[in-house]
Amino acid sequence: MSETTAARRSFSQRFDDSFRPYTQRRTLIMLALGFSSGLPFNLIGNTFGYWLRDEGTSLAAIGFISWVGTTYFLKFLWAPLIDRTHAPIFGPLGNRRSWMALSQVLVGLALIAMAFVSLKFGLVALGAVALVVAFASATQDIVIDAWRIESAENADDLGLLTSAYSIGYRTALLGTEAIILPIAQRIGWPASYVVYGLLMVVGFMACLMAREPRAAEALEHKQAEAPLTTRRGLYDAIVGPFVVFFRTYGSLSLVILVAISLFQLPNYLMGPMANPLYHDIGLTKDAVGAVRGTFGLAAIFIGVAAGGFACLRLGQMPAVILGGIIQGLSIAAYALLPIYGANFGIFAFVMAFNNFGVAFAGVALVAYMSSLTTAGYTATQYALLSSAFAFLGKLLKGLSGVMVQAFVPVYGLMKAYAIFFVVSGTIALPSIVLFAMLSGRRKPTPAAQTQPL
Repeated sequence: MSETTAARRSFSQRFDDSFRPYTQRRTLIMLALGFSSGLPFNLIGNTFGYWLRDEGTSLAAIGFISWVGTTYFLKFLWAPLIDRTHAPIFGPLGNRRSWMALSQVLVGLALIAMAFVSLKFGLVALGAVALVVAFASATQDIVIDAWRIESAENADDLGLLTSAYSIGYRTALLGTEAIILPIAQRIGWPASYVVYGLLMVVGFMACLMAREPRAAEALEHKQAEAPLTTRRGLYDAIVGPFVVFFRTYGSLSLVILVAISLFQLPNYLMGPMANPLYHDIGLTKDAVGAVRGTFGLAAIFIGVAAGGFACLRLGQMPAVILGGIIQGLSIAAYALLPIYGANFGIFAFVMAFNNFGVAFAGVALVAYMSSLTTAGYTATQYALLSSAFAFLGKLLKGLSGVMVQAFVPVYGLMKAYAIFFVVSGTIALPSIVLFAMLSGRRKPTPAAQTQPL
């Protein structure tokens, strides 16, 4: 056999070895669960705002109704219940999968209900149904995150599952931002929500195909040893996860939570105003959908890959810092759109840059947060971290429309948009500084972490 042939076979073998983990059953299930997790997010967020703006709803009202997403930063309140019980109806599937299945069914039904309620019954009624979607979606996130972390066999495996989750999640975001627009253009918003409600079957089927993580056996043991109905069981379920977390990281605990909370604030703040901006500068749904489905899609996958690569090569903390910088700049770049108007080239650049930055930063932050959890308290601790992740953003995004409108009397609508996006991008600086401070501190290794109560 010639050296050239041997080299080709060697390269082919290395390629197969590198690609094979991405075709494993567990990785493909994680991909589908990531899709299921990401599907409702924009349908009660940015895309919901597009629908409302099409119906003539004011920017202030769009901003206020985005507060239905506050359930995402309150999920740590009911995560202890999910950590210790099986969901009704689907209980035989096990702790993680039973809650996963129930929440997926609720999300799908509530999205379809939004279509039938629409604005015919008023904004308050539609917002109430959107709140049901948000609650069920937040519950789904709790269990899918726990399944992802507990199913990982080591740090590299966790990175693989996190990447698969991110790709599935970002694909869903793209589908609910880009693909839904031309669909809504042709069949209307309510019918589009019915279609996307039915797509929750993807996650439900993945849930049925998934296996309950071995780590869930520890939860079964805890439940048998100290039932939730006993004082010890109640204390360990509700207080234990937080005690262990704060005992493990000590004085750095609050710094970690604040840094995480500030990290995604720029992205959350700008979110409700992006689609109204497209509408107001004259971009058609088809144009927005075309860019999201081409340049935007490519940028998402490149961003996910670059974020994962940075975590492996640079380390988690440097990757988080770099991601925060890129994300802040990509959000500030939105100020170009009200200046240049419906310029297709500028729009394609801005959206691709933003998708890359947000995807890069998201993968880096999720990998970092996943590494902070303790076995036995995965769902509750990750819910705490992801609640901190969403807390300020979900709270303040409701004021985004008011912020834009406050600038309008002085600067006009287009300049008001530009100022708003520049301010949103620069808000990234405090989190970058805090993570830089944390990078100089040694994080406890899992072996050194305090054992569960």
